[in-house]
Amino acid sequence: MQHAPAARPSPAPVRRLPPGTTTRPLPAGATASHHAATGPLLAAALAAVLALTASACVGGGRGAEGPFGPVPPTAQSPAVLPSAELPPVLTRGQARAALVGADDLGEAWEPTRGAATWRDELLKATAERPDCRRLLDVLYTEELFGTGAATAPRATAALDDVDGGAQLHYRVTSYRAADLDRTLAWLGTLPDTCGRFEARDAHGATRDVRVADLTLPEAGDDRRGLRVTVGDPAPDDGEEPRADTRTDTGGGVLTVDLVAVRVGDDAISLTNGTLGTPADAATRTSVEVGADRLTEARRQGRAQV
Repeated sequence: MQHAPAARPSPAPVRRLPPGTTTRPLPAGATASHHAATGPLLAAALAAVLALTASACVGGGRGAEGPFGPVPPTAQSPAVLPSAELPPVLTRGQARAALVGADDLGEAWEPTRGAATWRDELLKATAERPDCRRLLDVLYTEELFGTGAATAPRATAALDDVDGGAQLHYRVTSYRAADLDRTLAWLGTLPDTCGRFEARDAHGATRDVRVADLTLPEAGDDRRGLRVTVGDPAPDDGEEPRADTRTDTGGGVLTVDLVAVRVGDDAISLTNGTLGTPADAATRTSVEVGADRLTEARRQGRAQV
C-alpha cells in the first residue's frame, strides 16, 4: 500500500528587487537591530573624521593658514611686556651723591639753620587762577612733581647764604620721564598764564606776583627755570616793585628762582630765594654741578645692576 508523500511547506515568497537595484534588502525583523548596531559606529567614524580635519588645520605647512590666511598670535598687553629701556631706580645713597653742598657754592654758604621767615609771610598765599594758585603751592611746599609717595624726593639739601640772606633748597626725585616732562612743560606755560597776578594771604593782604623765564645752562636732558617775584601791590604808575635788602619782610620783595632739570627718569629741582638781590651764580652752579653728579650717579647705578 502506497502512502501519499508528506506535504512540503510552502516556500516563502521571493521578494524581487526593483530593476537596477544591487543591494539585497535586509530580512524582515533584522532592520531594527542592524540600525541599533550601526548608529554608534557611524557617529564614531564621523567624530574621527572631524578630529583629523581639525588637526590638519592647525598643523604645519600651507594647511595651517586656512582659507583666510595665518591666524595672528595673541596680542600681549604692553603692561606685561618687559621694557628694554627701564633704568634702575637710584638708591638713596646714589641720590645723596647727586646733591650740591656748601663747598660747591662758595664761602658764604653753609648748611641751613632753619626755614626763612619769608616763606610763611610771602609764599603762604592763594590766587584765583588755578595755575597761579598751584605755582604758589609749589613755591611754598617745594613739592614740584607731586605729593604722593611715588614722587617723594630721594635726597634733599638746604643751604643758607649767611651774607646775602638767601636760602637754597635742592631735591633729587626719581619718577617716570614722561611725567617729569609734563611738569617741565607746565612750568614753561606760566610766564604766559601767570605773568602777573594778585595773591592774597591768610590775613587778606594782597601781593603782586610776577613770573618770568629764567635762562639756564645746558644741562641734563631737559630743563626749565622761572624767576618769581612776590611783593606789595605795585603802584598804578606801572613801576616795577623795588627789591629790598632788609632781612625782615616788611615792605620787602621776595625773588625766588624755581628750577627743574631732568636726567633720564630722575630730576633735580631747586628753589633759591632771597629778599635781596638774587645770586645768579648759585642757581647756575647748582644746575651744572647737580646735573653732572646725577648723570654720574645714574651711570654707577646701571653698572651695579
